[in-house]
Amino acid sequence: MSQLEKIYGVHAVEALLRHHPKRVKQIWLAESRNDPRVQTLVELANENRVQVGQAERREMDAWVEGVHQGVVAEVSPSQVWGEAMLDELLDRTDGAPLLLVLDGVTDPHNLGACLRSADAAGALAVIVPKDKSATLTPVVRKVACGAAEVIPLVAVTNLARTLEKLQQRGLWVVGTAGEAEVSIYDQDLTGPTILIMGAEGKGMRRLTREHCDYLVKLPMAGSVSSLNVSVATGVCLFEAQRQRGVKAKSGAKK
Repeated sequence: MSQLEKIYGVHAVEALLRHHPKRVKQIWLAESRNDPRVQTLVELANENRVQVGQAERREMDAWVEGVHQGVVAEVSPSQVWGEAMLDELLDRTDGAPLLLVLDGVTDPHNLGACLRSADAAGALAVIVPKDKSATLTPVVRKVACGAAEVIPLVAVTNLARTLEKLQQRGLWVVGTAGEAEVSIYDQDLTGPTILIMGAEGKGMRRLTREHCDYLVKLPMAGSVSSLNVSVATGVCLFEAQRQRGVKAKSGAKK
């Protein structure tokens, strides 16, 4: 039985060809697709000596669950990083790192969206617990629009222990909770920061909360009490990015 995975969608396949071309074994294009985006994929495939074939859309529909956009790639299995990867990343990182922790997010669409936001906001990595958490799948890669091929996803056995180790390295743990008294906009996020987002509906687990140095909330002005975790993650990450940009500009003026 083949050990290859099927990754689909223009952005996900293009990101693989640009960042990890050796993982791509074959690309299939729908017979009806002949547009500039597809031509870019073909050129990248040719540069990396990846075979390109054609298939009927109905046949491709049976290969994957989701909207494949007429682009499917057969690739070597996904790589989820281990805890040792965090030390390597931090050792070669200058400045104040920003890490995102997803404490039990199980929906692959939410994980994909969070990976996309984390990459866009300049996060160093995304950390998840190994158990009871979404991991890299074709759906996650499709939603992430290429970010899953760029930003490391690190799965750890014991999240509380990992947080302790990171705190010992000088990182501050900021957890999000609806009952917190401090707004995310009033919290200093310019230093070495670990931002923790809780699971859909349940929020952070008790042990995770106990390891937080600070608890913050997103102020809600409307009638709803909370946001989807991927939306809230994007807001928090870009607030950290905004603060860091302001600090960098003020430092440059001095």
